[in-house]
Amino acid sequence: MDAELFPRSPTEIAPGAVHLPDWLDAEHQRRLLDACREWARPPAGLRTVRTPGGGTMTAQQVCLGWHWYPYTYARTVVDGDGAPVKPFPHWLDELGRRAVTDTLGAGAATDPYDIALINFYDGDARMGMHRDSDEKSDAPVVSLSLGDTCVFRFGNTGSRSRPYTDVELRSGDLFVFGGPSRLAYHGVPKVRPDTAPPELGLKGRLNVTLRVSGFEAGKSSPSGV
Repeated sequence: MDAELFPRSPTEIAPGAVHLPDWLDAEHQRRLLDACREWARPPAGLRTVRTPGGGTMTAQQVCLGWHWYPYTYARTVVDGDGAPVKPFPHWLDELGRRAVTDTLGAGAATDPYDIALINFYDGDARMGMHRDSDEKSDAPVVSLSLGDTCVFRFGNTGSRSRPYTDVELRSGDLFVFGGPSRLAYHGVPKVRPDTAPPELGLKGRLNVTLRVSGFEAGKSSPSGV
């Protein structure tokens, strides 16, 4: 947002959890959006995620590197068209490592990032409180926002209930959580429609989440199945 009365500043929301506003400039946002649009195309494209109980997530998703489905990973879209998951590009690993350095410092360097979950939210989509606990690595999670502003609820490691902190994430914002906050519950209770930068040309919100799998190389899934 231009000419804000009180410019936003980097904030540590919890130990190991940092919000860095406006990390991606307009040009880098456009480049990332163009990549997301390509990744969303079939095969192995944007899909609706179905939960074991028969429900569906309101945010749609596409994966890179490893395909996530509740609550494990595979190398193919086993809950969709069965196609091989799209590859994880090297430049996303570089972006993830730079995000960690810029928020948590050089001492928080990690193994290479090899998973991306891209979630698309329309104005009615939500994400319930959950933990990113299906990976074997405890490397920090990197979250990038594009498009509409959302309310991001960052909680505690013990339960889905309070205490939690609501953070406004706008297009271009970075949020990283690792260390003691790596397994904190978090979710998106609200998306604010029509708040995306007009020049971006995106209606809705995209969240690009980068993770380190920690899985053994050569296996078709974390369990080797």
